[in-house]
Amino acid sequence: MTPRESEFIELLHKEVKPALGCTEPIAVALAAAKATEILKTEVPALSEYELDVDVSGNILKNGMGVGIPGTGMVGLYIASALGAVCGRSEYDLEVLKDLTDKDVEAAKGLVDEGNVRIKVAASPKMLYVKVAVTSAGHKAWAVIEDDHDRIVETGFDATVSDFRKGSDGETTPVKCTLDYNLTVKEIYSFAQSAAFEDIKFILADRDLNLALAREGLDGDYGLNVGKAIRENQQEVFGDDFISFAMGMTAAASDARMAGCKLPAMSNSGSGNQGITVSMPVIAYALKYDVDDERLARALILSNLVAIHIKGYLGKLSALCGCVIASTGSACGIVFLRGGNYEQVCSAIKNMIGNITGMVCDGAKVGCAMKVASGVACAVQSCVMALRGTCIKETDGIIDRDIEKTIRNLGRIGSLGMQSTDHLIQQIMLCKE
Repeated sequence: MTPRESEFIELLHKEVKPALGCTEPIAVALAAAKATEILKTEVPALSEYELDVDVSGNILKNGMGVGIPGTGMVGLYIASALGAVCGRSEYDLEVLKDLTDKDVEAAKGLVDEGNVRIKVAASPKMLYVKVAVTSAGHKAWAVIEDDHDRIVETGFDATVSDFRKGSDGETTPVKCTLDYNLTVKEIYSFAQSAAFEDIKFILADRDLNLALAREGLDGDYGLNVGKAIRENQQEVFGDDFISFAMGMTAAASDARMAGCKLPAMSNSGSGNQGITVSMPVIAYALKYDVDDERLARALILSNLVAIHIKGYLGKLSALCGCVIASTGSACGIVFLRGGNYEQVCSAIKNMIGNITGMVCDGAKVGCAMKVASGVACAVQSCVMALRGTCIKETDGIIDRDIEKTIRNLGRIGSLGMQSTDHLIQQIMLCKE
């Protein structure tokens, strides 16, 4: 394995990982778990916990209406309480996987007694969580920034540990996606040429997200978008690949957003993005009997393209993440259908020229409808790309150069939509 290939593998392990529940409330649960663990270590006898939770507007936006696995409840209050009651920080984004019915009742008690307080933080960070847990006259806290599982600060009473600083006291920068200097051309080459033994770990995508899709089709979750598509394939949608892919992907999102107790394989800190970037590719492999090696290469391509584009937007933004994730899956499908590098670029441009304007108005069961729309666009963009059709550089934000096109999307989604993001948050918080 070359040093550059090692960097790609490192990035994939960093950005593609299991997550149980929507990652915004899970980030809050993780901070609460870490703070409580510190408190338990320092204080022999604890009384009932009180939690003060400060979160950025985007964490609040994405945590208000989403189901918390195993609880039948939604939102940050129960997620915070569960993190304190039964969370284990060593589980990372699966922090709540050991919860029991008894834990849920204890956490509900904390919420019902008003012991969990949540407010919007003053931090300029798009992704910011601070949870302070108080008990027996002592306080411990944990702070998460930039990544859903990146704990940058902990404290107990007057003692503070700041992990943003190196041993020399200088600020230690976060190694972000852009540090890897990705290009679509290099990603495509890596997906084609990497040794199968080095990349076959990505098949865990299929194992986790396919299990979620099947659970969504078998159970009763959220809006049952996937099930509705599946049940109406013959009369409405047609018994073809596009409806199969839409139904499978939406079903996985249905289950996850409604609080299913199965983990998703996430991408760039989002379970829904992980589902959307992989399930259409997996659906193609199922329908057309693609072997494991070919599927792994397609999943490497789809995941890395999504990670690459997401690097210009940040982990949370006003632009819906399924736009980015479905762009990745479009590339994966092009690959499975024998497409070349130029056709992969065409698929990306077709996607960017199509659904760039889809906004994120918070994580919720309705996200499954956006996921289904993204999948439909991905298949359409793939078909157009394979027949040599691509949105031209004379149109909108599309540029002749694929990397400039991606950067244009990033500017729209980060700088251009900041006011949109604030307005969405205001609308959500001011509902009667």
